[in-house]
Amino acid sequence: MKQIFLLTLIICVLQGCASEKRLKADYVKYVNPFIGTDFTGNTYPGAQVPFGMVQLSPDNGLPGWDRIAGYFYPDSTIAGFSHTHLSGTGAGDLYDISFMPVTHPVKEAPAPLGIHSLFSHNDEAASAGYYRVLLKDYNINVELTATERCGIQKYTFPKADASVYLNLAKAMNWDFTTNSKIEVVDSVTIRGYRYSEGWARGQRIYFVSKFSKPFEGYKLDTTSVINPADKKWMGTAYVARFDFTTQQNDEILVRTAISGVSMEGAEKNLLAEASHEDFDRYHREAADRWNRELGKIEVEGSNVDDLTNFYTALYHSMLAPTIYSDVDGGYYGPDKKVHQTDGWVNYSTFSLWDTYRAAHPLFTFTQPQRVNDMVKSFLAFYDQNGRLPVWNFFASETDMMIGYHSVPVIVDAYMKGIGDFNAEHALEACIATANMDDYRGIGLYKSYGYIPYEKEGESVSKTLEYAFDDYCISLMAEKMGKKEIAETFRKRSENYRNLYNPESGFMQPRDEKGNFINGFDAKEYTTHITESNGWQYFWYVPQNIEGLIGLTGGTDRFAQKLDSMFTYAPDAKDDLPIFSTGMIGQYAHGNEPSHHVIYLFNAVKQPWKTQEYTAKVMHELYLNTPAGLCGNEDCGQMSAWYVFSAMGFYPVNPNGLTYEIGTPLFPKVSMQLANGKTFTVTAPAVSRENKYIQSVKVNGQPYDKSYLTHDLILSGASVEFTMGATPGPVWYK
Repeated sequence: MKQIFLLTLIICVLQGCASEKRLKADYVKYVNPFIGTDFTGNTYPGAQVPFGMVQLSPDNGLPGWDRIAGYFYPDSTIAGFSHTHLSGTGAGDLYDISFMPVTHPVKEAPAPLGIHSLFSHNDEAASAGYYRVLLKDYNINVELTATERCGIQKYTFPKADASVYLNLAKAMNWDFTTNSKIEVVDSVTIRGYRYSEGWARGQRIYFVSKFSKPFEGYKLDTTSVINPADKKWMGTAYVARFDFTTQQNDEILVRTAISGVSMEGAEKNLLAEASHEDFDRYHREAADRWNRELGKIEVEGSNVDDLTNFYTALYHSMLAPTIYSDVDGGYYGPDKKVHQTDGWVNYSTFSLWDTYRAAHPLFTFTQPQRVNDMVKSFLAFYDQNGRLPVWNFFASETDMMIGYHSVPVIVDAYMKGIGDFNAEHALEACIATANMDDYRGIGLYKSYGYIPYEKEGESVSKTLEYAFDDYCISLMAEKMGKKEIAETFRKRSENYRNLYNPESGFMQPRDEKGNFINGFDAKEYTTHITESNGWQYFWYVPQNIEGLIGLTGGTDRFAQKLDSMFTYAPDAKDDLPIFSTGMIGQYAHGNEPSHHVIYLFNAVKQPWKTQEYTAKVMHELYLNTPAGLCGNEDCGQMSAWYVFSAMGFYPVNPNGLTYEIGTPLFPKVSMQLANGKTFTVTAPAVSRENKYIQSVKVNGQPYDKSYLTHDLILSGASVEFTMGATPGPVWYK
């Protein structure tokens, strides 16, 4: 027995006890939740655990595009701490179950701000799973942390007549209350619900809250909610005040569980996840959760800002999708019925037009079990709603953006052998969704091979994105041996060719007679192209870059056009839309359609340009400041681009099982895989100047490809980059 113990100890020492080391390592110290809370990022700084249902964060109390996530760094007021938020969506909703501690007399402004307090960033701090602020007008210190389904608040009061407000009536941005309820169960327990309309239609949130100290009295105020359309009564909006007499440094803990199912479901969540009153323990457990997830990718480097940008990006990539089933598996479906999982977790908040590009491919390495559950969530949504989700959250299909990009997420999981979801059912759901003739021009797309611009808006973008989704379906069908289906969708995936105008050299709107639109200017932003212009959407053929090169006229012409993409800068007089940010020529890093384009120089044997531009974006457009994101975070896509790129590769084709090589940011990256292996990237000489790859080795042998395969990464390979300050030779065939 002694010999076995010693042998185990020796093995542990030799291996560095890697898993224990990762558990003890403090990656949380490199997370700055304030990144993206200024400029266009639209992120929130509050407390959440990875993929948590609860996003407990401060709200400034004022509406506006800058305050989509409830919080805008330049603001100086806080009007509540609510339990649900969206990360960088550019569309404002949620802000459910909003608490506000005060002392009397309260500071109140006209609506929409209402009861509020001033605060200073000098009295504010945030880390992964934790937020703190001093409410200056009341001298109340507020601390927030969370479990998956519960928010934990700790208020430290002065000696005062104090109260805690719970406001279920407040409306902000797209969100407004349609009905609500607050019930006082006993002197420390309240429960209720808030129904609302907004971006999510028919949203329902139930809650149970427990105070650590009995309130001495309470007051419930109600107002009728009147439908602005027909002037009829819709429901009741509740605002409650709970009163306390506090001494100096008195602490009151408020534990709140939420549920999309019922108050009883919320109570089960509270009992399962927040049964004690030790705030510091909740905080430690939240930090431990983050360290376990962040530690799956270990980067080594001496630049603290680079480390902070990386781990904050990895953190942001795990704020969504969000858990949407209770601890007992119950969840509210899009059919407005309560459903039950059989061991899997239901997820919501899928910003799929954004996240299928890099965030979901990243999850296939770091979160394969969650990927399986996410696919099952899609299939349940299909069963209950008749089609796969486009942009859904809280049991509502918002139909924001275009395409049907749950398909590439499903197919990517299937092609990578992830999960135990029913593949036959999944393919059925993909095909049914792809054949909804009355949905957003799909019938026209099938009939014409493109969408005529006079019959459907965003015709160019929809045609190109439907073609990619069709390609994904063809892959899955082919692997399943369904050759006829595979061939049908393979042909549909070539529909991008039908919009290419050889005279203009761009993808261009066509009418039903086949005529290209007159007066086309690729630099203009029009209703025919989604949140982009003709330059930015030209490259959207990730399923067949070789085919696009052929359309363009060959490698030389394609290379010239790529150069123009990054050098043809907008004019000073150009009125760029809000989503065209992070511009390098016509390349807009602040919006998703451009994200893969920077890697296309590999296809024309000019990899040094990919290396130059990716390094430029990483160093100049991701910064350790509140304004450090150049565009909407979009539920993790902006950050997932950075995570992949900093490791030195990126999924140009999210379903291609390959990752184009860019340039690494760190001397060493180690990714811990679910199969127990470790994938390693080393670049000992890398620096801001040494951004160019001179040669590549894999497992110690010279490597001759511009990409890494998924299987190669899963094998635990070691990739070594030799770096230099000038462009190196083309190392691949």
